[in-house]
Amino acid sequence: MFKNLQNPLTLVGRLLFALLFLPAGISKIAGFAGTVGYIGSKDLPLPALGAVIAIIVEVGGSLALISGFGTRVAALALAVFTLAATFVFHNFWGVPADQAMMQQLMFYKNIAVVGGLLVLAAHGAGAWSLDARRQD
Repeated sequence: MFKNLQNPLTLVGRLLFALLFLPAGISKIAGFAGTVGYIGSKDLPLPALGAVIAIIVEVGGSLALISGFGTRVAALALAVFTLAATFVFHNFWGVPADQAMMQQLMFYKNIAVVGGLLVLAAHGAGAWSLDARRQD
């Protein structure tokens, strides 16, 4: 039964990952100054460059996942990006107690997202993708 569902489930999974990252990337474009300010508030160097990198990874990675083109590389890039962002922006161990629970939830949600992206990187986009068409 699951063999028959492998390709549709992989497509839906790719689209759901894009649903997480594409709006985030677009909101960074729309609110670029605020994004730069937020990155700068974490004392990261070159916050404008960081914002541009985040936009490229989130928007570009999402488009790659939607189309199934370069899926393994996109999933790996999104996983590395998400892991790094998780430790910088959701450091629940270093925030006031009233913020710790929410940041801890966000931290572990992101860790789970990284896990899913690594599975996608390992197994690829499935037959319903541009990656599969290029291999034919």
